[in-house]
Amino acid sequence: MRIRFVSSKLRDLLLPLGVLTLAACASQSVETAQSSDTALSGSADVAADMRMSAPPAVATASAEPVRDTAGFERWIADFRQRAAARGVSSRTLDEAFDGAEFVPRIVELDRRQPEFSRAIWDYLDSAVSDTRVRQGREQLGTYAEEAREAENRYGVPGTIIGAIWGVESNYGSNFGNYETIDALSTLGYDGRRTGFAEEQLYAALKILENGDIDRDRMRGSWAGAMGHTQFIPTSFLAYAVDEDGDGRRDIWASIADVMGSTANYLQKNGWQRGQTWGREVVLPPNFDYAQAELDTRRSTSQWQSAGVRAVDSRGLPSFPAASIIAPAGAHGPAFMVGPNFRTILRYNNATSYALAVGLLSDRLAGASGVYGDWPRTLANLSRTEIKDMQRLLNELGYGTGTPDGIMGPNTRAGLRAFQRANGLTADGYPTHELLRRIRAVAG
Repeated sequence: MRIRFVSSKLRDLLLPLGVLTLAACASQSVETAQSSDTALSGSADVAADMRMSAPPAVATASAEPVRDTAGFERWIADFRQRAAARGVSSRTLDEAFDGAEFVPRIVELDRRQPEFSRAIWDYLDSAVSDTRVRQGREQLGTYAEEAREAENRYGVPGTIIGAIWGVESNYGSNFGNYETIDALSTLGYDGRRTGFAEEQLYAALKILENGDIDRDRMRGSWAGAMGHTQFIPTSFLAYAVDEDGDGRRDIWASIADVMGSTANYLQKNGWQRGQTWGREVVLPPNFDYAQAELDTRRSTSQWQSAGVRAVDSRGLPSFPAASIIAPAGAHGPAFMVGPNFRTILRYNNATSYALAVGLLSDRLAGASGVYGDWPRTLANLSRTEIKDMQRLLNELGYGTGTPDGIMGPNTRAGLRAFQRANGLTADGYPTHELLRRIRAVAG
């Protein structure tokens, strides 16, 4: 067994610049000030930073990764034994680990802790850009038959499939160039989630064993997400389909398999045929932003009775259980989202991601963009500033939990309570002006 270490400098030279840019983005939370949501890649409990679809951030320095060749070799030998005990053949193990590489660059990316996150409007500008819309319409035109067959079979609109394809890999132009076995071996040996990485590595071995892909073609992000729509290996085993009937589930080269697998994933996770994901809305002036949480669900008629109105002539979709989300609080647009939005969250449990997919799918279908204005002059708070805000709110009696620098439901609730007590619009959205106010009150 030949084990090699690949320096980060060499790896960077080998990879296209775009791949490195997206890979570097993957190690941080996709949420900005609106949520602390973490993401589920497939059926595994893993944070959003295990996917390539996260918006970029400014990262702080990371610890030096382990470069113990002998230690990596011992880890590979031990993992081989455990995989063999679970039924993986010697042939597959030899194919996978002969010449396996430890890639320090992957450890560096995994350990990055971002100080700043991109504002959601900046993320959406990129994820739902005019260029991406134009390219998506072209791709859906080229692969109209594949999209139509997937929609007919699974009930998921081709525009939703296309939107996920666009957000995840820019329609296959960039799904990463890291060898999946090397990436997951590196993370299994020296990552933050070794147990998760090992389970994904075992699943990747099963994919090789099944003959769906060769090792050299099994490529994707540094975190192990693969192919056009970035399935992690366990999701591949659970949801990938051989749509073109060639005997292989090929999400790297067969667009029929890509579309069928993506639609099957959504259908198996609750996609409701004939329903949209949601729609932009106008909220009444007296709206209680404590109700703008995904856990708060009411029927469309109930929201209408509360003064929620459609923003355009399409009206409001009829949802039995809908939520209102206001990613920028009272400063920006609001949306009413239904069950299919939550299904998109099963693909990646970040509100900004699901919103990007929904809005891009609408644009691909010919709809306009967002009507409301985003507060583009507001700068995001840094992670350190959010931690300071959480600490001060706790001291003032507005419990937010342990300060962690992440805007989650508890922090939004505490912030709304402070705003309410001080005669401010209680939307739970953090701004620098609000932080100054909290500091002044705290003394």
